[in-house]
Amino acid sequence: MSGADLASVLAGARIMPVLTVAHPAAAGPLADALTAGGARCAEVTFRTADAELVLKEMAAHGGLAVGAGTVLTPQQAERAVRAGARFVVSPGFDAEVVRRCRELNVAVVPGVATATELMRALKAGLDTVKLFPAEPLGGTSTLKALAAPFPQVRFVPTGGIGPAQLPGYLTHPAVLAVGGSWMATTDHLERGRYDEVRRLTAEAVERSTT
Repeated sequence: MSGADLASVLAGARIMPVLTVAHPAAAGPLADALTAGGARCAEVTFRTADAELVLKEMAAHGGLAVGAGTVLTPQQAERAVRAGARFVVSPGFDAEVVRRCRELNVAVVPGVATATELMRALKAGLDTVKLFPAEPLGGTSTLKALAAPFPQVRFVPTGGIGPAQLPGYLTHPAVLAVGGSWMATTDHLERGRYDEVRRLTAEAVERSTT
């Protein structure tokens, strides 16, 4: 899978809500709120016991291109694709995960934090990577430093990014999309604040199109 495949899945969407959802019952209302806010994709992290069910419910919603995040093993990748994931995101580079995603014909976006990891991804035939954790690594300064010697690479910065940092990433030509969890936090979901999810998503989407 090449980065062009992820770009095709995202279809121009530049905001990727990163979701950690504990209860499948939240999947439907959350998908409604995200789509009402203008989101066209979402990443469901495999950090909870019911992540597969959440992903399946959100994928069935039909309004979002849903992917799986925090995928650490080929087995998780298989489960994610069975649940309806259209792309797979990892926090780091794992050759076996990349290989299995290729066999499953699904876009894969490994995380990188260094030039060495980025070169491993390129050697594996990938040209889109997740810069993670973006803000703790140095934010847009690190993004610019990595993008300069690798002009063919597209980045999906994720990790510690909020509304204040969003514009700096979106304006960089190497950035395909920006991932963030501030639009739908655990607190939002536990308190049923889907109106706030919709508002924050709409604000982020608007910033991505101006």
